[in-house]
Amino acid sequence: MIKKTNQDEIESFLVDASNYKGNCDVVYFPESEDEIISIIKEANTNKIPVTVAGNGTGLTGARVPDSGIVISTEKLNQIIEINREENFIIVETGVILSTMLEKLKEQNLLYPPDPTEQNCFIGATIATNASGAKTFKYGPTRDYVLSLTIILPTGDEIELERGKCFSVNNKLTLLTKEKKSIDVVIPNIEMPKTKNASGYFIKENMDAIDLFIGSEGTLGIITKAKLKVLPSPINTLSCVVFFEKEEDGINFVSKSRELSRLNENNFSARALEFFDRKALQFLKDDFNEIDNSASCAVWFEQEITSDNEDALTEEWFNLIEQCNGKSDNIWVAMQEVDKMRIKEFRHAISYKVNEYISRNNFRKLGTDVAVPDDVFSDFYFYCQSLVAESGIDSVCYGHFGNSHIHLNMLPKSDDEFLHGKSLYKNICEKAVELKGTVSAEHGIGKIKTDYLLMMFGVEGVNKMREIKKILDPNYILGRGTMFTPD
Repeated sequence: MIKKTNQDEIESFLVDASNYKGNCDVVYFPESEDEIISIIKEANTNKIPVTVAGNGTGLTGARVPDSGIVISTEKLNQIIEINREENFIIVETGVILSTMLEKLKEQNLLYPPDPTEQNCFIGATIATNASGAKTFKYGPTRDYVLSLTIILPTGDEIELERGKCFSVNNKLTLLTKEKKSIDVVIPNIEMPKTKNASGYFIKENMDAIDLFIGSEGTLGIITKAKLKVLPSPINTLSCVVFFEKEEDGINFVSKSRELSRLNENNFSARALEFFDRKALQFLKDDFNEIDNSASCAVWFEQEITSDNEDALTEEWFNLIEQCNGKSDNIWVAMQEVDKMRIKEFRHAISYKVNEYISRNNFRKLGTDVAVPDDVFSDFYFYCQSLVAESGIDSVCYGHFGNSHIHLNMLPKSDDEFLHGKSLYKNICEKAVELKGTVSAEHGIGKIKTDYLLMMFGVEGVNKMREIKKILDPNYILGRGTMFTPD
């Protein structure tokens, strides 16, 4: 097993894509579950903090250690099985998402969650219940996890299979590989009815596997996963539509959402993504075909077949016309090369924002909030007006089909950064007031612990802490992630 202590060699483990920075003494690179168990048992005995590191693409500081040791999962990188008959894949959790997607594509299979950042590890996507553009139609990672192998902070190993272990009367009983029984109390906590990645998943009569999905590396180290996949669609219609008025763009998203949920005549968007004027201008150098007069754009995708292609295309274009879309400049992609160009357009905004904050050495100030659909329009314009009044540069985009906003402030000075932090807090407070969430997909990590308190209150957060105390009595795993260390 490789072990690194030279600070120059482990520097990349002390920062993530949010530009959150930390420190540690040593990074381990185990190649088996037994090696992880050995490391974790020694750390637990000596009460040494342990941070599990993915590939550094996170935006909340969860994989960045504040002290202690790091366990990198990058050597656990084997694709064990792809089963086309039963539609599943079994992987070790250090497999890179893009690698898995390529292998599935060769088998004409689709992994629906499709997180935006594809250089991440599979284990990290499970630990954060990651989601992406196709989540509008297919749901987040949680919906595709069939089984997990997990090393607990005590060194005990558990294997969980979906549908086999449920909480009863608010008690969840876990059985380790060594036949040790662990009872976990599942508290009564009201969760938002929006897309959500804030805190532990809590639900009456919940499946045990769901407790670990989205737990951000604080309850156990995931080493292996069995994931559900689907046959790839025959074809897709992919379009970017520009609008002169933001209200028209928001209305187009709203109507598309409603029609997709009715699913009449196979009208069903699998992605509904929004970009405001500033986001479009931010991308202009790389995509000079962007309409200069547009105040916003919407990208949508629709799965099609040769039988329904003409009818669905006509229905979408009728909706574009009804919502005053700019019919003289619609990007339409039916061929693979054009679809890849639109995919580049969708993904470019995220990495360009991350480049900006890294270049200017600021922490990321990007919202991850979601609210119920019926209040989304008002919430969007509230957020935009709040930041516009401040004078701080910003770009806004996101998964608007899920009423989920990424509003990224781009401060030019320390004063602007501090003002931006107060605006960020205002936006989170408003989202909570509207029964939404402070984090819809990126999680809490070390950056947003105050916002978890804002969302669930001290009592709710302490109930979640009690779950961690049972599984991690010495509080070694992911210390400072989700909950403050005290």
